Amino acid sequence: MQATKNGICWRLFLFFCVLLGSSSQDFGGQTQFICTSVPKDMDICAATLQNSVPGEDLKTTVMQLRETVLQQKETIMNQKETIRELTSKLARCESQSGAEPGDARPGGRRKEAGGTKNTMGDVSRGPADTLSQLSQTLQSLKQRLENLEQFSRSNNSVQANSLKDLLQSKIDDLEKQVLSRVNSIEEGKPGLRNETEQRGRVESTLTSLHQRITDLEKGQRENRPLDKFQLTFPLRTNYMYAKVKKSLPEMYALTVCMWLKSNASPGVGTPFSYAVPGQANELVLIEWGNNPMEILINDKVAKLPFLINDGKWHHICVTWTTRDGVWEAFQDGVKRGSGENLAPYHPIKPQGLLILGQEQDTLGGGFDATQAFVGDLANFHIWDRKLSVGEIYNLATCSSKAQVGNVFAWMETSLDIYGGASKWTFEACRQLN
Repeated sequence: MQATKNGICWRLFLFFCVLLGSSSQDFGGQTQFICTSVPKDMDICAATLQNSVPGEDLKTTVMQLRETVLQQKETIMNQKETIRELTSKLARCESQSGAEPGDARPGGRRKEAGGTKNTMGDVSRGPADTLSQLSQTLQSLKQRLENLEQFSRSNNSVQANSLKDLLQSKIDDLEKQVLSRVNSIEEGKPGLRNETEQRGRVESTLTSLHQRITDLEKGQRENRPLDKFQLTFPLRTNYMYAKVKKSLPEMYALTVCMWLKSNASPGVGTPFSYAVPGQANELVLIEWGNNPMEILINDKVAKLPFLINDGKWHHICVTWTTRDGVWEAFQDGVKRGSGENLAPYHPIKPQGLLILGQEQDTLGGGFDATQAFVGDLANFHIWDRKLSVGEIYNLATCSSKAQVGNVFAWMETSLDIYGGASKWTFEACRQLN
């Protein structure tokens, strides 16, 4: 019991020594407090101080403790200052978060206005990609205007000439905007911050031009056969496509042929896809990324030896039968490859949706912009039998003996077009000559 009492008193003694030592300054230096060492076995609480000067070791300990207290006090003050700075910064951030959308902030991302449409679909576009797509679109518009010019010359239409001149003027303005954009990229001007707004304005104008040209082209339909047209998909988006109005029947063999022109890279995309309930990849032709072109039947794949992304027109055909899943591939009238075991003994199912320009992940939808077709497509035909080599050659050479598809034949009245994909006059043989 005595030892416990001595231990408690000893701790109290040290505590008051430190406290009094650190507070002695409050008395103006006139009062001195002395801590005296006491033998271990003595009753500290009852002992009388016998020495007037503390031991050197106790004095050193007290000074060290006092220094520690001062250091901790300084640390606390520094931490308080840091807390105040962080609180101030947090308040500034919270006040800025309520700013108007579209405000540019240092180190932050510029927000697009809520009403701005992402016309690039799912694809993230850098400056180079955007310029490339705009250049392709402008070239497409120029070709369509040249076609309109030829039509107006043959029909001596004053109204058509007037509209053509107006559209040509707008295209010239767009080219100037593209050139200005190139200069900004090369010079690294601060004006790049307005990239989203500039692209929105340019694409809005392009959409308007597409519509105006399409309206002009509608006036030509009565003066040309309904099969002399092509579809143009100028941009890789998830909203440009054409839908065939009727479904396909059940087929135990097929031949699908078409004309294609594209210089898209990597991959021309999906010229067509046919989906049925429960199977989105019932019949698909796709060239995606750096992979070769493939045909899918019931989600089974065969790689095709086609090379078509050189910006020139090419005629391609694929034949297939359920017996052993035998297939053959033809490019420009020449057989380029063949194989077997492609979905053998699986008939093509009926009651589906046939889409041109997009790959369906679900029946009639689920489009992915990275798989979209970019380029021109024409004379798309489907047969429910395997065409002979001679029949395919007649198609590729535009022979008068060439047949049209008995399942689907290329006609303007057979398609519904969406998202800005456009139709205009096309004759394969005239383009090739």
